[in-house]
Amino acid sequence: MAADTYSLQALVLRKTKLGETDLIVTLLAKDGRQVRAVAKGARKPNSSFASRLEIFSEVDLLLVCGKSLDIVKEAKLLDAHIGVRGDMEHAAAAAPVVDLLTRLTQPDLQAPRMYDLATSALSHAEGADANGALSLCAAFMLKAFAFSGFRPSLDRCVMCGKPLAEGDSRIQVSFSPAEGGAVCRDCLMFSETIQVGSDVLSWAHWLMMSTFDDIGAKEVPRHISFEVLHLSQAWIREHVGSKLKSLEFLFTCGLF
Repeated sequence: MAADTYSLQALVLRKTKLGETDLIVTLLAKDGRQVRAVAKGARKPNSSFASRLEIFSEVDLLLVCGKSLDIVKEAKLLDAHIGVRGDMEHAAAAAPVVDLLTRLTQPDLQAPRMYDLATSALSHAEGADANGALSLCAAFMLKAFAFSGFRPSLDRCVMCGKPLAEGDSRIQVSFSPAEGGAVCRDCLMFSETIQVGSDVLSWAHWLMMSTFDDIGAKEVPRHISFEVLHLSQAWIREHVGSKLKSLEFLFTCGLF
């Protein structure tokens, strides 16, 4: 009896070697589920899969149901996002996008907005310069947190709701990933906090609430993007349980 087959539109998040010639691909399906499948022979020089299952690629797949992992039967490339893959700085800036998605998404949990968010971020990064791609990555991280149900409080105290001072780099604000965001002095207790300028939090709130079109049209200072990404790393460590290696690389690679 023939195995069941089905079609799947997906974004390639990760590739893992299997045996001598096969690959396990981790995918973000259009409905937001994470799917892992085997692409047999994908590492052979003459494989038709080789150029169609690169990280960052949007693909239309035909999959065969397997016992443990499904098997890629056919792959059609929809968008390679070559502007991201073909440049070292853009690839480094975009890598945390797919890295975070492998941590936030789950096999049996649909999150339809996550696919559109990710593909839109990659498309906008292609049309931006390296610094613009960096700010779009920072915005994606914050938006992905919000879509996943643990949005940080960036413009007011997470405890009492008191609005924070806006846009002043001289004012330091306590940020507590464990408590859920910024904490004013009156509410600060015993949680471990990060001291961050109120201007950074103002920018972070703007990045989280603005469209990618607006972010791409505005010049976000490079140091602000890095500060927001450092906050994101602390947030991930607290709520996901580990750091993103792609972010650690971004902080130390010297490309920006």
